[in-house]
Amino acid sequence: MSPHAADVPYRTGSAPETAPEPEVLVRREGRDGRLGRLTLNRPRAINALTSAMVGLLDAALRDWADDPTVTAVVIDGAGERGLCAGGDIRAIREAVLAGTPERALAFWADEYRLNARIGRFPKPYIAIMDGIVMGGGIGVSAHGGVRIVTERSVLSMPEVGIGFIPDVGGTWLLSHAPGELGTHLALTAARIGAADAITAGLADHYLPADRIPDLLDTLRRAADPAAALAAFDFTAHAPPPGRLTADRAWIDELYRGDKVTEIVTALAASPVPAAGADAAEIGSKCPTSLAVTLRALRAARSMTSLEAALDQEYRLARTTLATGDLVAGIRAAVVDKDRNPRWSPARLDEVDPAEVDRFFAPADPDLGLAAALTAASDH
Repeated sequence: MSPHAADVPYRTGSAPETAPEPEVLVRREGRDGRLGRLTLNRPRAINALTSAMVGLLDAALRDWADDPTVTAVVIDGAGERGLCAGGDIRAIREAVLAGTPERALAFWADEYRLNARIGRFPKPYIAIMDGIVMGGGIGVSAHGGVRIVTERSVLSMPEVGIGFIPDVGGTWLLSHAPGELGTHLALTAARIGAADAITAGLADHYLPADRIPDLLDTLRRAADPAAALAAFDFTAHAPPPGRLTADRAWIDELYRGDKVTEIVTALAASPVPAAGADAAEIGSKCPTSLAVTLRALRAARSMTSLEAALDQEYRLARTTLATGDLVAGIRAAVVDKDRNPRWSPARLDEVDPAEVDRFFAPADPDLGLAAALTAASDH
């Protein structure tokens, strides 16, 4: 999930009404249809994920995983603004306000199952992470085997700013980033470009946006798209410089604590200007979300699978629905857009450790992705 631009309904103006295009374009291209293509197709909403889109993506990947004629899959986004700005958080808020939080929970369950499927997809899964890639957009791209960023890429896991936690496998990705880079990105909700995305382990290759059509043409023409991908020269171009490599020394030192209050104190006391800015930025986020996120990151660091982290995120998401912070955060970010959420509690030092413990209590039913993985490996 992440805040995204307001959705604009499909309209045809004064022209006769026509059926809207599918929210995901699913097709096969190239020789004998060997290249599977998935295009998120809600450009006015920066391709924010709906429940229907998750279902379409999951069905296509299930089919193509077992189809020997499909040798590689590409996912990209329609329009010029980005691959995907996150989940449809307006729908999450509406479900809670309508007294049907189970609809939000069902969306997350399906989305997390899709993230796990992407993480174990048996063929090259090529994510074109051009433009905005946030929240749920990270979930449909960064678990793939080949992740491509461009000079226009803007990546972020901004959930602590809306009263939530980095989900869609975000705790897995960020907890396994080098040093404490993932902790920094999770607690500040910082937006990063191509070079920093590669440094943090969220992407693999840089390619200028105007070369993406060349890559797709190469894959379409190839007798074996997977082999053509392996031979493609990604080293010919270097991304614009980032900051994380140079900043890592102080990030690793100041973000290593296991309490957010300790981290903020260390940042605020640092002579590094960027550290002080981070302290202020963290102070604007949801206090409970920050505490839960840090504990989730530390727990995910010792987990052995993406599935285990997704199971944990499902438990955290379930408990979040029973709090008021998520509704308050979504209202402030994308409904009223006043950027003034009223968190409860309002301060980090007011967060009750017992309340944080409640988020990590076993869920009934649990999502069960890790158990299913274990059962599959035993047969």
